[in-house]
Amino acid sequence: MGFFDKLKKITTNIFSGFTEADEAFFEELEETLILADLGMDTALEAVEKLRTRVRKEKLHDQEEVKAALRDVLVEMMEVGDTGLDTSTQPSVVLFIGVNGVGKTTSIGKLGNQLKGQGKRVLFCAADTFRAAAADQLQIWAERAGCEIIRQHEGADPGAVLFDALQAAKARSVDVVLCDTAGRLHNKANLMAELAKLSKIIDRECPGAARETLLVLDATTGQNGLIQARTFKETAGLTGIVLTKLDGTAKGGIVVAIARELGVPVKFAGVGEGIDDLRPFDARAYVEAII
Repeated sequence: MGFFDKLKKITTNIFSGFTEADEAFFEELEETLILADLGMDTALEAVEKLRTRVRKEKLHDQEEVKAALRDVLVEMMEVGDTGLDTSTQPSVVLFIGVNGVGKTTSIGKLGNQLKGQGKRVLFCAADTFRAAAADQLQIWAERAGCEIIRQHEGADPGAVLFDALQAAKARSVDVVLCDTAGRLHNKANLMAELAKLSKIIDRECPGAARETLLVLDATTGQNGLIQARTFKETAGLTGIVLTKLDGTAKGGIVVAIARELGVPVKFAGVGEGIDDLRPFDARAYVEAII
């Protein structure tokens, strides 16, 4: 079973024997949310907010308590705009994150989505350190029907981005989706590289709408939160792309990231297909699991 099925089964079990929202119920719910990888602090806060709401509104019915829990979790995830800012021509989206989380495939899927909206999309292969990274992005560009700017392996990422931005302006491209190296940086190197890319964008496309999306693998659970904390400190994140949400029981990390970092999840990968990157909807997410 995928994450949604697993968590729904667990929460269904809790509510199936529901008689009243007493302390035993809250303790069991707390444990369930921790197992779903909300993390200790986030689970405790969610249950405390639910407990307060139940008492204040004198909720006794199972469906009323369920609805209140949904509202609590949705409120905890509503920390910013989940839409993608593509208001200028071109707009630039930087994808960052460690190797293996699905950055390149997420770019391919988002490119396909934007192309379907009638936008002209250009991929920028600025991950020049990983062997065959540009080749992989080329394959996704062809699948999505998008253009691509690339150079040889080991090229300066800033030079590739410069070429991509020049091409974007010349070709009236709407959105540039930029892949970046996913090696495990130390903070100083990461900050220097992202600052360089940012400076190039400012110089070549002043005033361009810009997103910096961190791609995280949902199956890493709390380790993903640690990654997100580090990247937020250095990169000024505007959103999260959560991949591999379909096959994990750790999808509760969505709530923990929103609560602890104040960064919205903007997209969720729910499968391997090119159409399986979905705009994230907190209400639909919660209703699918509770």
